[in-house]
Amino acid sequence: MAENRKVPKRIAGVIINSLKGGVVPRIGLPYITVGRRREIEAILHDVDVIMEGGASFRFIEGKYGSGKSFMLQTIRGYVMDRNFVVVDADLSPERRLQGTKGQGLATYRELMRNMSTKTRPEGGALTLILDRWVSSVKNETLEEMQKETGREVNLDDPAYRTRVEGKIRSVVSSMQELVHGFDFARLLTQYYQACENGDDERKGYVLKWFRGEYMLKSEAKSELGVSVIIGDDDWYDYLKLFAGFLVQAGYSGMMVMIDELVNIYKIPNAISRQYNYEKILTMYNDTMQGKARYLGIIMCGTPQCVEDKHRGIYSYEALRSRLADGKFSSEGNRDLLAPVIHLEPLSAEEMLVLTGKLAEIHAQLYGYEMKLTDEDLASFIKMEYERIGADSHITPREVIRDFIELLDLLYQNPDQSAAQLLQSDSFTFSKADPSEGAAEPVQEEFAEFQI
Repeated sequence: MAENRKVPKRIAGVIINSLKGGVVPRIGLPYITVGRRREIEAILHDVDVIMEGGASFRFIEGKYGSGKSFMLQTIRGYVMDRNFVVVDADLSPERRLQGTKGQGLATYRELMRNMSTKTRPEGGALTLILDRWVSSVKNETLEEMQKETGREVNLDDPAYRTRVEGKIRSVVSSMQELVHGFDFARLLTQYYQACENGDDERKGYVLKWFRGEYMLKSEAKSELGVSVIIGDDDWYDYLKLFAGFLVQAGYSGMMVMIDELVNIYKIPNAISRQYNYEKILTMYNDTMQGKARYLGIIMCGTPQCVEDKHRGIYSYEALRSRLADGKFSSEGNRDLLAPVIHLEPLSAEEMLVLTGKLAEIHAQLYGYEMKLTDEDLASFIKMEYERIGADSHITPREVIRDFIELLDLLYQNPDQSAAQLLQSDSFTFSKADPSEGAAEPVQEEFAEFQI
């Protein structure tokens, strides 16, 4: 069994409650991460490229409950440790990549709302980033002038303020050549001026613009003097601008994480689906051709929503020809440097290690001495993997929920043993997702078919 590792009670509670509910905790993942070493190393190789000014685009494909979201959150922690800014969002019927009713802009707003850094991992880091940028420019200027003059510099000195404004202009001018860069730069300048003048109201207006919350151009014009607002069609261009700005603000780059691609697969209208796939193609081409810099994009979806040639991403021929596996790739022998990473199931040995970690965390959370032995854990894993169809359909989510239920029952009934519960009829397995195992789940009243 793994060496006992003390987990803070707050984090332990988040881990157990999230996993019990079938969702991935946003904190505490290093305490329970097992496996996926090769997949994580492949993504981290991309991170090295991004830090050098490149860009990357990856799809992570796996069944419901196979660990896509878990891997996404694990990578999120890794890249924030490397001084990246991370923005993430789950797609939904109201949030798409492209739409006629503001669905694309809704995704951008969610990304901005979840903007995170190492010091602000829970999201909402936009204000912190902008304030840090202004402060770093002022401090850098102060140090340079003190080094040049050899004496203390008065912050009210006009020469100091002129020098700071010059540095701000150099950052701003470098962005004006990019698409929408002129307006983006003007808003950065306004934010700096509002900081200098103590104008919190104007700072709020600028933040509102960056978050994509202006619905009317006339409103932005009256409050900020700019006649452009972030919209459904151009929100991705502003992500590219943010990536470039963040590097100049002292960060390593920007990672965009989008989960639940299945919500594009479920769009009933074929034309709307194609528009969303066209947006993916634009983002993919930008990163692969070097048009984007310091930007990484990861999208997650099920095999159906990626590979289905009638409704999935592969129904868009331009994407299928770029993303489909080559003739040498096969199950168990995947190219992890390809654009699509296929998540293989965790092995029974890896699940055994994970259950050991969860047993320790559960005991620490509820303050009891763990009684489960290595033999009990092995019996549980053996029982799970001996279920009919387990070799192809069992997922970590099901095993984890079953195991936490077992831990809860043992805690609430201290007179019972693990062996007694496992052998009793009262212990039932978690049910798989109803759409699991179906070649193509029916999403509409009438299924599409070919003759």
